[in-house]
Amino acid sequence: MWVIFALLSALFAALVSITGKIALKNIDPVTMTTLRAVAMAIIMIAIATATNKLKIPKLSSHDTIFLILAAISGALSWTFYFIALKHGPVKGVYAIDKLSVVILVIGAALFLSEKLTLKSVLGAVFMFIGALLLNF
Repeated sequence: MWVIFALLSALFAALVSITGKIALKNIDPVTMTTLRAVAMAIIMIAIATATNKLKIPKLSSHDTIFLILAAISGALSWTFYFIALKHGPVKGVYAIDKLSVVILVIGAALFLSEKLTLKSVLGAVFMFIGALLLNF
C-alpha cells in the first residue's frame, strides 16, 4: 500500500514543479513559497478535519525541537527550490532536488542507523549520475 502512496506523492511532486514554474513567471519565489504554505495549511486543516485527524498531541520538548527543525528544513528547501525553479529548467532543478535521496541515504546511515547496502549505494550513485545526465 505504501508504494501506491509513494507513487501518488511522486505524481503530485511533479505537478508542483510544473504548476510552480508557470506561477513563478509573475511571482517572486519567496512570495510563492509563502502563499503556497498558507494554501497548504488551509488544505491540510480541511483534510485533517474531514478525516477526524485534527488532534494536537501533547509534545515533549524533544518532539517540539524536531518538529521545528523539520519546519525550518521544509521552508528552506521549498524557498531554495522555487528560487532555482524561477531561474532554471524544470527537469534540471527537479533532478538536482532529488539528490536529496542521495543525501538521505547517507544521513539515514549516519543518524538513524539504517544499513548501507550495495543496492542502496548503487541506487544513490545512479540517481547522482541521472541528475548529471539531465543537466550537463
